[in-house]
Amino acid sequence: MTPAVVPAMTDVSLLLLALASGIALGTVFFGGLWWTVARGMTARYAPLWFFVSLLLRTGVAMAGFYLVARGSWQRLLVCLVGFVIARLIVTRLTAEAAPQPQTASSTSHAP
Repeated sequence: MTPAVVPAMTDVSLLLLALASGIALGTVFFGGLWWTVARGMTARYAPLWFFVSLLLRTGVAMAGFYLVARGSWQRLLVCLVGFVIARLIVTRLTAEAAPQPQTASSTSHAP
């Protein structure tokens, strides 16, 4: 007989699936944010571009959290942890891909 403290294998697999889902949702949300900023800065209707992106990204994330949780606060919490992990990963990857600003010593000025 197994102790009641140890979760069943199906519970662990559901939590791992919730973690993976949170990482996927976070990647879509924050990757979409990076893509929106990169494209939206040169868009003709930039405010509309940013607003629609915000609605789509938030809607996808909220629907994903709702579907993953299915009434379980544990799955919701693990999904949120995955979402934050994805934020850290996307932030690090996009910071490496972003152009670095010039320092004051590398700029040239007229005499």
